[in-house]
Amino acid sequence: MGSNAGGFDFGLCKRNTMLENKGMTLPRAWKTGTTIAGLIFKDGVVLGADTRSTAGTTVADKNCSKIHFITPNIYACGAGTAADLEHVTDMVSGQLALHKYATGRQARCITAMTMFKQHLFKYQGHVGAALVLGGYDINGPHLFTIYPHGSTDALPFATMGSGSLNAMAMFEAYYKDDMDRAEAMALVARGIRCARVVYVPVIKQKVLLLKDLEVVEGTPEQMDVS
Repeated sequence: MGSNAGGFDFGLCKRNTMLENKGMTLPRAWKTGTTIAGLIFKDGVVLGADTRSTAGTTVADKNCSKIHFITPNIYACGAGTAADLEHVTDMVSGQLALHKYATGRQARCITAMTMFKQHLFKYQGHVGAALVLGGYDINGPHLFTIYPHGSTDALPFATMGSGSLNAMAMFEAYYKDDMDRAEAMALVARGIRCARVVYVPVIKQKVLLLKDLEVVEGTPEQMDVS
């Protein structure tokens, strides 16, 4: 059999047929699920996520948005059950909007994190929402991981999802303190490069941000690295 010069390689189908004829169990098929990540740099927070949505071993959506709006200064990447993530992020976003109307103050990242963890802990993991929460408030940039059972961590960089180990290996090798925005965006994109399209929003305070090559105030910058 000649060497593979690129593209699809169907050579293993002959091996699988041979194994099946001998009564052996065929190798298990694996899928690539969600990879979400984030890190703190000197001026803010970078969040990143792939765009692949799967149902079992089937790719259900190749362009799924996994970065959820919470408040203008807080966003969350979600891994787990899509319906649970949509509901939980919308719920907390609404609660924080009411909080702002009542107090007249910008929501703090620790407030959003506490709302998420209290709700998830109450359901003991039956709400399938794992989150990387990032934002910028009066106390500076913040990054949290929130697990479905309600446990949380505050970290300088974080990854979650089935591809988290690949991204974490990249972060542990190349992360450094006081990274600038370009370095941080490049590292997050590199960490989840296995996804076909990666969107990397940068959350900063009082800044004009770029979206789809147009300068729009008050929206996160998105970088397409497909």
